[in-house]
Amino acid sequence: MGSKRVKPLSSKAALPFKTGNKFRRQDLHVKQKKARDTERRDERFKRKREEDRDPELRRERLAKNVPITIDKKRVWDEVDGDDLGISVDVEQLKRRRIEEAEAAEQEALQDEEEKEDDVDSMLDSDSESEEDEEEPKSARQRASSNAPSTTSTNLDLTPSSLALKFPTLFSDEPPPVPKILLTTSLNSTLHREAHLLCTLFPNTTYIPRSSHRYGHKFSLREISKFATNRSYTTVILLKEDQKKPTGLTIVHLPEGPTCHFSIANWVEGKKLPGHGNPTNHYPELILNNFRTPLGLLTARIFLTLFPPQPELQGRQVVTLHNQRDYIFVRRHRYVFREKKETEKSVIGPDGKPVKGVEEIRAGLQELGPRFTLKLRRVDKGVGRAGSDGPDKVQWEWKAGMEKKRTRFNL
Repeated sequence: MGSKRVKPLSSKAALPFKTGNKFRRQDLHVKQKKARDTERRDERFKRKREEDRDPELRRERLAKNVPITIDKKRVWDEVDGDDLGISVDVEQLKRRRIEEAEAAEQEALQDEEEKEDDVDSMLDSDSESEEDEEEPKSARQRASSNAPSTTSTNLDLTPSSLALKFPTLFSDEPPPVPKILLTTSLNSTLHREAHLLCTLFPNTTYIPRSSHRYGHKFSLREISKFATNRSYTTVILLKEDQKKPTGLTIVHLPEGPTCHFSIANWVEGKKLPGHGNPTNHYPELILNNFRTPLGLLTARIFLTLFPPQPELQGRQVVTLHNQRDYIFVRRHRYVFREKKETEKSVIGPDGKPVKGVEEIRAGLQELGPRFTLKLRRVDKGVGRAGSDGPDKVQWEWKAGMEKKRTRFNL
């Protein structure tokens, strides 16, 4: 029989000599670990002293030691489309289309110049030189006409296909003040959670559902029709499992779409350390990292749940941060206070203190509730069974979508 291959010991497990005593080996490992820690500490303090003498070394080290996360490894679909199932950066897509339009316009201008040169070939050289000086100026002016559109916000980069599919959601008219009807599944016990959501979304009315034998079991489609006749703009259905919130369905009235979310990590405000109590002021809304057509659709759905004019005296802000297709929902109250002696000034992206706010710091107090959403399905109409036709399901999450860890849908 062949002998087994012995793996070489790593530098951390290597000992100066072999011993059969278990306690002796443990002592040697502890001493070796302390020696390694001491060596690393000495190197760290030595590097700190050198960087204090020469700050350029610190900048070079920080520029080189940038952590490579999964978000930075994100890949996009190399497709020139804007469907909901395509993971494409809307900003890059629009910039690419603008560049293609500019290139086509410049080619057309060059063709016109060549034709004019052929027609005016009998003119003298002085007139030709004057025309050659004037033409590039006009060409530059026409080519730069599309530049301001690239500086618009992400919600303004909505593809035209989304506006055609959901005209009531992506309309040119200013959005109305939201009026939300909140309900739960039949015989639900999530009354406290429903009231918390009423404080999170302004102008919300909570109506519990019952499956009593003398009551009528209204479906979500019937409830949406009832709400539309009474000028409601949105219907929210809170789902539960084992007396915990597990799902959230948002129906945009009167014609849809309907977005189904799953809920995880639900934490009430009173269970948060150092929490505050919310007020009835309209909060500010922050939408982070929604970059694809599906992400813009999701952001637009949440945008319709909050009034367009926040009440700044309440100092409340609701943040929906998308990261790796998980939407983290947080609500805070902010305050501006004087900087303490032990604190640093506000640092800008260039690494220098921001001028004008050297003695001011911002503090946050979380109000709750805190939870995480994940988009599972998008229906074109009202409810899961409220759409007709082959395109009733616009997008649906499937397990195979997470096989590639660097591809995201929102």
